[in-house]
Amino acid sequence: MGKEHKSLSDINWKTLINRTFHPSPLAWEDNVLYFLMIDRFSDNNEKGYKDITGNIVNTGKTGLYKVTDNGNAILNKSDADFWNECGGKWMGGNLDGLKSKIGYLKRLGITTIWISPIFKQVSFQETYHGYGIQNFLDIDAHFGSKDDLNQLVKTAHEQGIYVILDIILNHSGNVFSYNPDRYWTEDANKNYYLDPRWDGSFYQVDGYNDANGKSSIPFGTIDLTQHPQVWPDGAVWPSEFQNPQTFTQKGRINNWDHNPEYLEGDFSDLKDIDLGNEDLENFIPSDGLKFLCDVYKYWIAFADIDGYRIDTIKHMGRPATRYFVSVLKEFAQSINKENFYLVGEIAGGRKNAYETLQLTGLNAALGIDDVQSKLRGFVKGKYCPAEYFNLFRNSELINKDSHTWFRDKVVIMFNDHDQICTEDYDDKDKSKKLRFAAYGGRNKDLLLPAIAVNLTTMGIPCIYYGTEQAFDGEGGSDKYLREAMFGGEFGAFRSRNKHFFDESTYEYQETAKIVQVRRQEIALRRGRQFLREISGNGINFGYPEGGDTIRSVIAWSRIFNNEEILCAINTDENNTLEVYVTIDNNIHKAGDKLRCLYSCNSTKMDIQVQNVNGRCVVLLKVPKAGFVIYKK
Repeated sequence: MGKEHKSLSDINWKTLINRTFHPSPLAWEDNVLYFLMIDRFSDNNEKGYKDITGNIVNTGKTGLYKVTDNGNAILNKSDADFWNECGGKWMGGNLDGLKSKIGYLKRLGITTIWISPIFKQVSFQETYHGYGIQNFLDIDAHFGSKDDLNQLVKTAHEQGIYVILDIILNHSGNVFSYNPDRYWTEDANKNYYLDPRWDGSFYQVDGYNDANGKSSIPFGTIDLTQHPQVWPDGAVWPSEFQNPQTFTQKGRINNWDHNPEYLEGDFSDLKDIDLGNEDLENFIPSDGLKFLCDVYKYWIAFADIDGYRIDTIKHMGRPATRYFVSVLKEFAQSINKENFYLVGEIAGGRKNAYETLQLTGLNAALGIDDVQSKLRGFVKGKYCPAEYFNLFRNSELINKDSHTWFRDKVVIMFNDHDQICTEDYDDKDKSKKLRFAAYGGRNKDLLLPAIAVNLTTMGIPCIYYGTEQAFDGEGGSDKYLREAMFGGEFGAFRSRNKHFFDESTYEYQETAKIVQVRRQEIALRRGRQFLREISGNGINFGYPEGGDTIRSVIAWSRIFNNEEILCAINTDENNTLEVYVTIDNNIHKAGDKLRCLYSCNSTKMDIQVQNVNGRCVVLLKVPKAGFVIYKK
């Protein structure tokens, strides 16, 4: 049973680690990740979905979504306003709900679940996203209990699925308030508001916040005999974090690129934790960082977790990151998790990501160098495909052959929980948040090619929940990307009270087929990568390019141990296209046949290798908005 811990000293480490743990995978690049926001995924109250064994479950109340349910939550302005309001509140997804959908994920081909933060949040705010932690040693009651987490991980492991938790080291939730008499700012309308912005100096703290958000608790270690009301919803826990020196106390970040402001400042009202100095070679970890290490060692041991996605590496700094990575990896190896996975959210380009990984020991980077927008953009015909594929040419960084580093060092996804979509040039509001299939599904036809690129090009693929159901969220804030998969009051497609665990949809079924091919072909998981030249006449070859919109076949190869897999998408939603495509001369010869491993339509036709001016080529036909895979 999951015990209640008020202090790190309450943990019985000997008992905790005296068992057999689930082993790490041999290679993380063999996996397909699935990122979900726990509050928005499943509340375990659906009916008409399939359980782990494939049997239909009809015990819940929420029925399966149908196309006719589109917009049923916004039939009038009052309903629309309510639906919008609900998007910023707790919806009710929980760990039990996720456990009940392990079969849905397994049949999709998912091998690793990445779960948004699940730890106890401040009680007076709607921090449904999980990034406002108040107790680092407990699960938020909205999501369930410690035992629910244990049962989820156990069930996932039994089905061959690993579990990664999203964690935060840079900050806590809004656990204290600055002195309200001192830090006021006047806005353009002559209104005054509390605004302690970073200026390099310390701000006076009024006190820890209580359950109602009032700073009524002394700013220091809490004596519960004198202040019993503080537990469990007041201040910050475990008690070691209550020392005021845990926090930098320098106000909120205003300039996100100014050093040391972005290292010392608060994320709005999320309070920055002091992690130590910035000397990489002579780093001295703070007590707060040491406590965080113990916290996240505890969750590995308690729940048999397989990895962590670490939030906001930029704001932690490299020295603190390296210390944390070293401590966590050593602990994981001590309990026979030899390849425990640590993925960092690293802002900036390839060079920064490479250097950060090399200097800190992180396993992989997430979201670097605009990879998401370039993937989305070339599939939509708005970027030249070379802009995406050139991201993976890293020989200038490591002085080795290109295409080697990104195979297992970068997690690739094209939808996420706070996406800003710069490839949508026709949208005047550049800050708008958009899923790939946004604008009422305008881009839905090209969603399968985008999924295919994600799953078969270099990097570790990650699917954001709802992508396999063609969710089309868009709007002026993050909430529009966080639709409730189980329906509720903020369901996808502007709907209400209809769930989306539908294994019969085109996107779900085709994704599962592509993942199956990926699982069978090592070249699609570990191979080198080459964008291929094409030709309409078989004479003049070149890489796809064009004007405002590129409607073309885009082909690439993955090569591993003298075996080539040829993949191609068609970015034309209206026409089947046929082009000549170059392939590797050293692997193929004229007369060889390539068999079709996958086609998005029911017809799988073999093709024959030809010799054109000393080059091996194939004549490739790709269905409109389609995807094909070929192999010798």
